[in-house]
Amino acid sequence: MLEIQNLTKKYGHQLAVDHVSFTVPGGQVGILLGPNGAGKSTIIKSIAGLLRYEGGVGIEQMPARALEAKRIFAYVPEIPAMFDALTVREHIEYVRRAYNSPITDEGIEKLLARFELEDKQGKLGNELSKGMMQKVSICCALAIQPKVILLDEPMVGLDPAAIKELKEVVLELKSQGTTILISTHMLEMVKELWDVMFIMERGKIIGTFTREQTKDTDIEELFFQITGGGEQP
Repeated sequence: MLEIQNLTKKYGHQLAVDHVSFTVPGGQVGILLGPNGAGKSTIIKSIAGLLRYEGGVGIEQMPARALEAKRIFAYVPEIPAMFDALTVREHIEYVRRAYNSPITDEGIEKLLARFELEDKQGKLGNELSKGMMQKVSICCALAIQPKVILLDEPMVGLDPAAIKELKEVVLELKSQGTTILISTHMLEMVKELWDVMFIMERGKIIGTFTREQTKDTDIEELFFQITGGGEQP
């Protein structure tokens, strides 16, 4: 479970996020949408522990800042960052040791195979394309074997095969009880994945919907209805 409680963030005198609260239940996929400048990035960075904020973030009923919570939380940023001098395999090994993850060597090999990185294991971080870095970032997050995972625009830069594989991974994680929050502009990519939707505008949540509530309503149509036909989410 991922719980956001009265999260507020100011940049100087500018209020970027205004007492936002929402919950993604365990074993469900939440999607966070909103026009540019709505506050999505601030929410995401706050959840990931990259910003100071007021309010609370709970991971599996623990404060997000607690060490035990950090051990079961994974984050795939919009812009992946690699260590220049580490190979693809060494990135994943670094994460395994840092998080004391139970993932096995066989498990790592399966991740590399799923995202077509087997023949790229020896490449250094500074030798990778944007798409390759994204794949490595996803593999590192999955190597933690998290209970809660945050994916920020995870499909940007991926080839069609990798997008298909990532969708399958998300559904597998969901079936295992993992809580997933995805922020994306690519609504068509998450149409078959989501369970609960949060729409932001001007620093607030202006709409929360479950798949059961929306039934056959297209999520793009719903987004434009709620935001008054503003920019793409």
